Amino acid sequence: MQALQIIEMFAGYNPSGQPVAEKLQVRANEDGTLQLVKSPAFIKGLAAGDTIKLDPKDQAFEIVRRSGNVCIRVYAREDLGAIAEALTAALEKLGGELDIQTPRMLVYSVHVSLGFNTIEKILGEHLTADCQWLYGNVYDPQDGETPLNWWQEILAPE
Repeated sequence: MQALQIIEMFAGYNPSGQPVAEKLQVRANEDGTLQLVKSPAFIKGLAAGDTIKLDPKDQAFEIVRRSGNVCIRVYAREDLGAIAEALTAALEKLGGELDIQTPRMLVYSVHVSLGFNTIEKILGEHLTADCQWLYGNVYDPQDGETPLNWWQEILAPE
């Protein structure tokens, strides 16, 4: 079993224009690739279980293999404690995992086979108007609108 390690990856820029890095827990593979242990809070395009190649010079990554997990991020201006308990229980019942929890942010990994309609129904049942949620790895990181469609191959009938 590979040892876990922490890496830092470029996550974007803060409001004052300074670069921001996110620390991620990964497993290093013998071939030099890295497998994410948890879905990231800020880095777009990735989810738990994905295998990536990381360029150490500029922190750019290339996805080598998708795990099939969807990254779901929930944000609020107020404490999410009460919502987190019920939402986490509902998602865990269907195989999802809570990867990150802070007072105002939750990050989940859920396998795409659960289905987008089911995921969105669960979120709709548990989130209040004070919350916002988004997928972390479903839409193109550049425009935020174009579906990446990586799940088509995973969900295709054999």
